[in-house]
Amino acid sequence: MTHRDLDSCLRQLVILGALAVLLVPAARGTSAWLGWLPLWLLGMPLAAWWSLRRFPLPTVALRLPRRRRAQARRRMRHPAANPRMARRA
Repeated sequence: MTHRDLDSCLRQLVILGALAVLLVPAARGTSAWLGWLPLWLLGMPLAAWWSLRRFPLPTVALRLPRRRRAQARRRMRHPAANPRMARRA
C-alpha cells in the first residue's frame, strides 16, 4: 500500500467512524472486549491519520500572540540593607 492509498483509507475510516458514532447509539457505548467504542471507531483512526501526516500542529497553535513585555530587571540593593556592605563603607 502506498502513502496515498493509506491516507485515503484512513480518511475513509475516520469518516465512517464519525458517522457510526453520530448515527448509531450502540457505537457510543462500551464493549467487553474492546472497551469504549468511540475510541476505536474515531480516536484511533484519527491518531493514525495524524501520525501518517507527521504530526502537524494546528494552525491555531501557530498563530497565538506572543507576550511583548519588558524583561524584569534586578533591583539595586542599598548598602544599608546588606550588613556586610554597610561595614565596608
